[in-house]
Amino acid sequence: MIRNLYCEDQALMVLNQNCLPEELVYEKCESPEEVVAAIKGLKVRGAPLIGVTAAFGLAMAFSSYSGTGKLRDAYFSRMKELFAAARPTAVNLFWALERMERVYRENRHLSPGELASCLRQEAQNLYEEDIRVNEAIGEQGQELLGEGSRVMTICNAGALATCGYGTALGVIRSAARRNKIEMVWACETRPVLQGSRLTVWELWQDKIPVTLLTDNMAGYTMSLGKVDAVITGADRIAANGDTANKIGTYSLAVLAKYHGIPFYVAAPLSTFDWNIEQGGEIPIEERSAEEVRTIKGSCLTVPAVNVFNPAFDITPEHLITAIICEKGIIRPPFGAAIKIWGREDE
Repeated sequence: MIRNLYCEDQALMVLNQNCLPEELVYEKCESPEEVVAAIKGLKVRGAPLIGVTAAFGLAMAFSSYSGTGKLRDAYFSRMKELFAAARPTAVNLFWALERMERVYRENRHLSPGELASCLRQEAQNLYEEDIRVNEAIGEQGQELLGEGSRVMTICNAGALATCGYGTALGVIRSAARRNKIEMVWACETRPVLQGSRLTVWELWQDKIPVTLLTDNMAGYTMSLGKVDAVITGADRIAANGDTANKIGTYSLAVLAKYHGIPFYVAAPLSTFDWNIEQGGEIPIEERSAEEVRTIKGSCLTVPAVNVFNPAFDITPEHLITAIICEKGIIRPPFGAAIKIWGREDE
């Protein structure tokens, strides 16, 4: 299993995903600010992994802090806000921070060392839970695929985007273990190429058949009858089932609908935001123009051209065939079903 992050003394070691697939590089983060920078800089990416990494970073903030009382409370709030501002779209980040705050509130009376230990343990709990949840998603989702399935995906919703195994790729992994996967079509995922750099690398490591295609080849590939299902991850799912995911996901959903291909979203319950009614309320992060103008320092266009670079888009619920989570398969109409599942998760 790919090891994305681990603790070493008081530091957090993170796999720098910007270096893949050329190099496997682990970088040491020795302060909360360095962990935030790793998240913002896409060294750490993927909604579930972002949340867990932030939890470890928040715990790190207390490893050398000795304040008490109101000073300690103010420090916790400041550190929490620092991490919350790192990536605005992935709701798992806020979910993980809320988990950490509950532990903080329950143990704020303890000594600095005892409190830091409690926070580190909760971050470790989140890490281990994420692996179990993703394995469960894989087992639930593989039931939707038959033998000889040819599956299309976008971005990277695999072990690199989680603490291990993956959501969309977790479904594919579980299906591959049952010899159900004939081919995975991996969209390259412009502008940062998470599909070509990360998804292809993961599947190659696991010896799962994969073919890379540019994002604008997806429709034609579907028209040739070469795709049996599309499976993507999610960064936030609204109460009605509208889903935010990597830019380009909406296009795949429209194409899948036109070609009569099932479109599945695989995500843990922590990705559901029951406080947001529909997709239009989800904040969409817009990233640096340089991600579009350049690739690894090489300019692709007129250097000063204006760029629109939203990192995510919204797939309306009516384009989604089913949502796969750790407890089972959610089918339309999503609104009522999601409310029930939300109550069960409390």
